Amino acid sequence: MKNILITNDDGFDSPALEALIDSLQGMARILVVAPASEKSACGHGLTLTKPLRFIKVKDDFYKLDNGTPADCIYLALNTLYEIKPDLIISGINIGSNMGEDVTYSGTVAGAMEGAIREIPSIAISQVLNDKNDVFSFDFSLAKQVTREIVEKIFNKSFPLKGRKLLNINIPQIKQKNYKGIKITQLGYRLYGNDAHLHRNPRGQEYYWLGLHPLAWEERKETNSDFKAIFDGYTSITPILLDLTSYDDVNMLMNWVK
Repeated sequence: MKNILITNDDGFDSPALEALIDSLQGMARILVVAPASEKSACGHGLTLTKPLRFIKVKDDFYKLDNGTPADCIYLALNTLYEIKPDLIISGINIGSNMGEDVTYSGTVAGAMEGAIREIPSIAISQVLNDKNDVFSFDFSLAKQVTREIVEKIFNKSFPLKGRKLLNINIPQIKQKNYKGIKITQLGYRLYGNDAHLHRNPRGQEYYWLGLHPLAWEERKETNSDFKAIFDGYTSITPILLDLTSYDDVNMLMNWVK
């Protein structure tokens, strides 16, 4: 039987994580290692200054005290597996991970940690306009898409080689209006200032960072992850961990002379 390792960045008690687990029943042995609390936008951080501890929630399900998604995958691979799992899935994230948001995303970072070890890895996110609706949200489309993609991976092969991952975003749309899958590139995410100034009861100022609206700018081609989502498609973007700007190497060699 195949083995799937799962993590997320919304925490071990996320209803979206439960939806992911439910979507994969019967397909593989599932092991879950998830953060003990929400780690949204933590990026690809590892915890070096605090101890980490597995806490068993139930069979094949652990929460990692103080851990990030990258911690969860790193420790699981090094302590709970003798042979690499066949697939790593990070998600289902509550909210999108598109454009440059992938650099902030703890969800994408969980998949990155698998890709570093050249294990087939995917990050899955459900676009959600209002996260307050998560406990009543119907994840049926996300579960359907996830199962179809995992079946394709297991029946064929993982389509990427080397240190690469699949970043998948599911539109917030009724299944009857769903149009299918588009292979996309990352759009240019547009950010504003969403730092809110407040005062605590003692009069001390503090800032609380909020959420930016999903604003973006198209690249030269019009096949961005943002456009696919807003057109009613699931977006699948191949992500390469190599951040080298190869177009600029020769220029810089001349520049330093």
